[in-house]
Amino acid sequence: MTTAYLAVEGLEAQAHEELRRQGVAPSVTHGRLLIAEGPAVPSAWSANVWHDCVELPVTSIGAGAKALRDIQRNWAMYAPLHHRRAALIQEKLPHVSAKPIVFPAAAPTAPLGSWTLLAPDRLLAAAHCSAPFPNGEVAFVEDREGPPNRAYLKLWEALVRFGHWPQRGERCLDLGASPGGWTYVLAKLGADVVAIDKAPLDPKVAAMPGVTWRGESAFALDPASVGPVDWLFSDIVCYPARLLTLVERWRASGLVRNFVCTLKFQGETDHDSATAFAAIPGARIVHLHHNKHELTFLLAR
Repeated sequence: MTTAYLAVEGLEAQAHEELRRQGVAPSVTHGRLLIAEGPAVPSAWSANVWHDCVELPVTSIGAGAKALRDIQRNWAMYAPLHHRRAALIQEKLPHVSAKPIVFPAAAPTAPLGSWTLLAPDRLLAAAHCSAPFPNGEVAFVEDREGPPNRAYLKLWEALVRFGHWPQRGERCLDLGASPGGWTYVLAKLGADVVAIDKAPLDPKVAAMPGVTWRGESAFALDPASVGPVDWLFSDIVCYPARLLTLVERWRASGLVRNFVCTLKFQGETDHDSATAFAAIPGARIVHLHHNKHELTFLLAR
């Protein structure tokens, strides 16, 4: 069994280290694609994980395309090498729509395989991959007028990957909310938002229906003073270990149904904290296409 891990661009070292810690040693590196023997292991620093890879001979452009079509319909190309030959094969495959998503919307559900040319006469393909988007890259029809910053794109992507989002009338807690990019998204969905930050919200966001700002520290906040919430969101700039303590306090309170939190790494990557987040029962740790040196923690209770 062969698995391939498409490391996040610019964060290949993090993917290598994450795999090393789980006893996985890639035997081949093909651009950002780390190819290893054995079943897949969790890899937050991979934009996409290719499961059960197969190698196929490519005797011609048409033969390569037919070999892929014989497996399934939809394929995404990754071509760090042999670009022209790979593009000619991809042109003979059914078109995969990559139109920007209009949020809120569900992620695609149609099977999407991934393939690459290891050599002009040999390709690697995986019919089943972890990401529903080509090479893990998702684009949105952007809102260029409402949000006070571009952080809203990160939350949009997190919720699309989560598979659900706050509904009208649900109660949300946005920790470290200022200037209000995430609060804006939640209020637009019709949720009631308690925004916590010592700094004020952008006036346009603060004036949105359902938004309440409290000028307090997220870390000093007593869960009992807030009460039950359907969602806890955090995009706070802090060390991941400190965020883990905050999340565990709220988990212990039993007051939160869903968590969406950004782990922001300042300087060195704190793999130990990332592992601790991943070990929380039911948790998912992912690198979003709109993340930088960050991971996103998703948990539904």
